[in-house]
Amino acid sequence: MASEAPAGRGFGREGRGGRGGRGGRGGDRGGRGGRGGRGGRGAAGGDRKPSWVPVTKLGRLVQGGQITTLEEIYLHSLPIKETEIVDKIVGESLKDEVLKITPVQKQTRAGQRTRFKAFVIVGDSDGHCGLGVKCSKEVANAIKGAIQQAKLAVIPVRRGYWGNKLGKPHTVPMKVTGKCGSVRVRLVPAPRGTGIVAARVPKKLLQFAGITDCFTSTTGHSKTLGNFVKATFDAISKTYGFLTPDQWATRTLEQSPVQVHTELLSAKAKSFEHRKRQ
Repeated sequence: MASEAPAGRGFGREGRGGRGGRGGRGGDRGGRGGRGGRGGRGAAGGDRKPSWVPVTKLGRLVQGGQITTLEEIYLHSLPIKETEIVDKIVGESLKDEVLKITPVQKQTRAGQRTRFKAFVIVGDSDGHCGLGVKCSKEVANAIKGAIQQAKLAVIPVRRGYWGNKLGKPHTVPMKVTGKCGSVRVRLVPAPRGTGIVAARVPKKLLQFAGITDCFTSTTGHSKTLGNFVKATFDAISKTYGFLTPDQWATRTLEQSPVQVHTELLSAKAKSFEHRKRQ
């Protein structure tokens, strides 16, 4: 009797039944389908840049091909408000370089707020250069903003000769001086083949401007790179401030491109408003 009770209650190993009846876990679960069905991420268009839609009259004229050089813009003192204008006219010859990235701090109630300040210069080595300064929380944003400001601040740089006017212009046309803070920078014309006799910062800016021979003289606390490069930029921006005898010829006043192409601009504005309403 005692030996039959456990067998009747099902405590025997044989009475519980085989546990393998659940089936293999690795059965037909593969029917979920591959995850690749979501589609490739590259189908969205890759890294293509968006097309430029100008928002200023000058931008519309540049995109339409009515203005093809920066000299036309400088002649009529038209403000450049879009970086794409410089990219369209100058093209790939415009290069940029980061001079310095320095952290700056501001004292607040919660402590110190640290941001990064970037100094960037751009130029095509053919009489055009620009300087940009931007502060941001991230280094990448600071560099990007400084490049945009440098393109918007592109100026014409006048070049001249030392001695006989043979070959292409190679040096500054006259002695010019620029200042920023305590820094004073003086640029002096030099003979052909001299090179740029200057420190690292003004030398790089003069190379981007297309000047190959130049003497420099600096006073003040030139260790402050920001003031040093700003003083140099101020000096080369004054090269067109002197009216030399070769520019005494009378010149007829021309209408601004905005006035010449008034009908074209008004037609483009109407078409843009019509597309916007649709």
